[in-house]
Amino acid sequence: MSVVHQLSPGWLLDHLSFINKINYQVHQHHEPCCSENGPPTSAHLDSVSSFGSSAKFIASDSPTKPENDDGGNCETFIQKYIFRSELFEITKPYITSAIHKECQQNNGKEDLMNGVKKEISISTLGKKRKRCVFNQGELDAMEYHEKIRGLILDGSSQIIQEGLKSGFLHPLSEKQDKCNEPITLPLDTCNLSQLCEMAKHFPSLNEMELLTLQLMENDMSVTEQDLFSRIVENNSRFTKMITLMGQKYLVPPKSSFLLSDISCIRPLLNCRKTYDVIVIDPPWQNKSVKRSNRYSYLSSLQIKQIPIPKLAAPNCLVITWVTNRQKHLRFVKEELYPSWSVEVVAEWHWLKITNSGEFVFPLDSPHKKPYEVLILGRVQDKTALPLRNMLPIPDHKLIVSVPCTLHSHKPPLAEVLKDYIKPDGECLELFARNLQPGWTSWGNEVLKFQHVDYFLALESRS
Repeated sequence: MSVVHQLSPGWLLDHLSFINKINYQVHQHHEPCCSENGPPTSAHLDSVSSFGSSAKFIASDSPTKPENDDGGNCETFIQKYIFRSELFEITKPYITSAIHKECQQNNGKEDLMNGVKKEISISTLGKKRKRCVFNQGELDAMEYHEKIRGLILDGSSQIIQEGLKSGFLHPLSEKQDKCNEPITLPLDTCNLSQLCEMAKHFPSLNEMELLTLQLMENDMSVTEQDLFSRIVENNSRFTKMITLMGQKYLVPPKSSFLLSDISCIRPLLNCRKTYDVIVIDPPWQNKSVKRSNRYSYLSSLQIKQIPIPKLAAPNCLVITWVTNRQKHLRFVKEELYPSWSVEVVAEWHWLKITNSGEFVFPLDSPHKKPYEVLILGRVQDKTALPLRNMLPIPDHKLIVSVPCTLHSHKPPLAEVLKDYIKPDGECLELFARNLQPGWTSWGNEVLKFQHVDYFLALESRS
């Protein structure tokens, strides 16, 4: 379960716990006569159990092969993977104001919460002393912020206070502050978006072959062309490990994905499946993305052309992650959703905090904000049956969590949405960078955060 606390303003989520509840366990088979390395241009699959084990695990980078007296039988090892917890260790705000430093010296929970509230007045005073000329976009952003800051401040105070009382959140100690070492991220040597470009030059398969690729229970091998040309489904109770261009990725049970860019989304449509929930995290265009060249972005027109009407079931809940640029917010509400026959029903916010409950940025920072926006809408279909056994979606909710240090690793929404969708509904995430059991995921980096280097291996011998 990812929900730590549920209150009237919203939820406190544990993203790390959600990932580790998947409980990745790799069943690796070794034969003395077998070569360990396959061809570098093949994608290999290993069977991975998704269920818990009573065996004791010891830390290890790779399985150790025991001696085999008969010399001919395959040996099986179970290797459990857990997500690297240091990727969720946000002990200090990214920008520390004077009041944050003051709070860090005081371990009292009540004083910490008061410090979060005092932050507003201090940052506001700083803005008054500085004379600036704001453009229209900045003025619009300030006006929007003034409308929602009260909801965010009051709601987060209740949620964070509950997290501090339960011990899930904890005041930063002086020892933690001094020992906070920078995190070394694994090198992503497999550029998935470039592989998607390469895949466009592969020979085309016929329409019947382009539907789905089922990952079977037994070990098997497929070519990279197979992965790029169709939806890959893992319907078993086992997870699979695939090797793509020499890089290993974990595929959870009951999950499916399509690795492609927007020009090759056709296999998703060919399945003729519709979805009850569609979550969209578009690569919005902005100055930071242009400068860093971190990822390729899409124009508003390209985003508008995503075939949501063909993918959405009647009464489908559509959720779009939006940056704090008012241009993008207005586009989603006034152009994008109407073009898809989606009616806006709510506007929620994801609030990012540290492990001690502080905002990762000062709430009134004129540059970076500690929150992101989710626009929720329903597909309007006059022929659809009325919704039953589902609660109406609240106008505003807060999702509060410690963010992952990996760029754009969004918190899981499945548990917070369960009251607003039908049981066992089909779920789809567009522009995804990770996989979830029970979801179909699509994007040109859809396996990015499934890279085995983001996990730690805990080995057990079976």
